[in-house]
Amino acid sequence: MELTRRNAIVLGASALFVAGLPKQGRAATSDEVIAAFTGGAEVGTGDIELTAPEIAENGNTVPIEVSSTAATEILVLAMGNPTPNVATFKFGKLAASRSASTRIRLAGTQDVVAIAKLEDGSFVQASSTVKVTIGGCGG
Repeated sequence: MELTRRNAIVLGASALFVAGLPKQGRAATSDEVIAAFTGGAEVGTGDIELTAPEIAENGNTVPIEVSSTAATEILVLAMGNPTPNVATFKFGKLAASRSASTRIRLAGTQDVVAIAKLEDGSFVQASSTVKVTIGGCGG
């Protein structure tokens, strides 16, 4: 093939097009994220509290709070989102309060789950269903 100016332009445009294509990866499912966080350990219930609204008028800014008295790490998941992993909070031994609050984005009505790794190495979880309304009309 002879390298002419036209061929160089076509080759450069093709390279830019290929570089702009999305990668063929897949997002991890919520079960895979939980298994990676817990190392396959059993998850029980107990020393964790998740506060989320029952109805959120705007799915772009849903306020949540998580707290635990003995957590070293808390994972927050939005089970219906394309990427379920929302946040991970880590607490040191000298942390005065083992709680956190933030605003998350929800793709629609779904469960929000918080899993805490406790100081003794066990895992506990709490969940809350958040109904995301359209236009704030409660429908």
